Amino acid sequence: MTIAETRQKVLSGETKLRDIVEHHIKEIEAKDGEINAFTSTYFEEALTQADDIQEKIDNGSAGKMAGVVMGIKDVICERGKNVTCASKMLENFESVYSATVIDRLRDEDAILLGRVNMDEFAMGSSTENSAFGPTKNPRNTDKVPGGSSGGSAAAVAAGMSMVTLGSDTGGSIRQPASYCGVVGLKPTYGRVSRYGLVAFASSFDCIGPFAHNVEDAARVLEVIAGFDERDNTSAHQEIDDYVGAVQNPNKKIKIGVPEEFFGEGLDEEIKEGIEDILSDLEADGAELVPIHLPHTKYGIATYYILATAEASSNLARYDGIRYGHRADKEEVLDELKKEEAALKEAFEIAEGDEQIELQQQLTKLDSALIRLYKKSRTEGFGAEVKRRIMLGTYVLSAGYYDAYYGKAQKVRRLIQEDYKKAFEKVDVIVSPTAPTTAFDLGSKMDDPIQMYLNDVYTITANLAGICGISVPAGTHSNGLPYGIQFMGDSFQESKILNAARLVELQTS
Repeated sequence: MTIAETRQKVLSGETKLRDIVEHHIKEIEAKDGEINAFTSTYFEEALTQADDIQEKIDNGSAGKMAGVVMGIKDVICERGKNVTCASKMLENFESVYSATVIDRLRDEDAILLGRVNMDEFAMGSSTENSAFGPTKNPRNTDKVPGGSSGGSAAAVAAGMSMVTLGSDTGGSIRQPASYCGVVGLKPTYGRVSRYGLVAFASSFDCIGPFAHNVEDAARVLEVIAGFDERDNTSAHQEIDDYVGAVQNPNKKIKIGVPEEFFGEGLDEEIKEGIEDILSDLEADGAELVPIHLPHTKYGIATYYILATAEASSNLARYDGIRYGHRADKEEVLDELKKEEAALKEAFEIAEGDEQIELQQQLTKLDSALIRLYKKSRTEGFGAEVKRRIMLGTYVLSAGYYDAYYGKAQKVRRLIQEDYKKAFEKVDVIVSPTAPTTAFDLGSKMDDPIQMYLNDVYTITANLAGICGISVPAGTHSNGLPYGIQFMGDSFQESKILNAARLVELQTS
């Protein structure tokens, strides 16, 4: 059922809210042992909330989200709950405050069932980089669900949650939505407060919903969107009637079709399926406009320079001293003493240049504090996070900053200009969401370049700061779903919701 249908049944007394919560708890208990979408659950608390909100329903004071059962990506803070980012680094960290999106959902009486799995610190495209183990795709458990918000997508696709929240830095909502056959919405940067979202790349990160249908995504967005004085990047921008845009879609829209997104590397069956949808939309009154986004080819390189640079900076705070995983202090001191003793012993029997070299090694020995930093971070971070920290540190280093980071910022501006010019001619821009359907678990873990290329159609929207949505477009002959993506200009979420609803009506 949609949120509106569920809410109507609850408000009319046909269904009790506790029954809805118990149903989803049973689904999680039955399925999550195999799918591994949830990192933690709080069922008793959810049932208590259901009873409290039922009283509000009975006396007519319930909020907009009464009847909605949700999961939250484990990168969004909630007071009193563990926020792990699927990392050993934060495995025991308990948040002391709640994200703005959590407060807004709870204020409208949403019920949160638990926290969902993800790639560690949101770095990945498959939800295999998790300290809790990989999440599996409910459509085929031999496949990945996408990432980094794979747990969010899988929980909705498996019917374990009505809607979920994820985060999108380079496609981390839209790509898993495509792989799992659900709707995934990335709002404009600044549309939804990032307060309480653990940072990966601060100039890219966005919070957005996953849902079974476009209207449910619109309903969640109406609740979580809006200015937040605690986030100085949130926008003073009026919230549109997103649900109205879905319920009364305009068929006469201009759809930009960039040739750059329909070329080499795209699965032929996905290409044909999307072209068929566009032909149907055109027959119903839409206008298809060929456009060019010439700097798209630099998107992957630009993103992975800028995003890793920001990641390197943001993750520097995890030093094992103030909070997060800390290596065993005595073990660190013992290792340092043993190394120092070995060097001194070798020095006593060495001569000439060898003695000078050993003396230099002794001088350069790390302090105990530096050793503690290194060991804590080595133990706390996984391989992909370490890879991105090293990449980011490199591009920010002296001698390379201008050549890489500075130049990438200039290309980012060119990509933004490409979209700005395109939106002067069209309402939305269309593309595939991903070049293929979901791939096999483990098949790309040793090939990071191939893994990164899964985001080739989604990354530029984050570089430009615009909004995007993935909606199911069909089922491939291999039995797996694939999505179609619509991108809109800044704060034009109503337009992409409108276009996504038209596709939903076509494919239904």
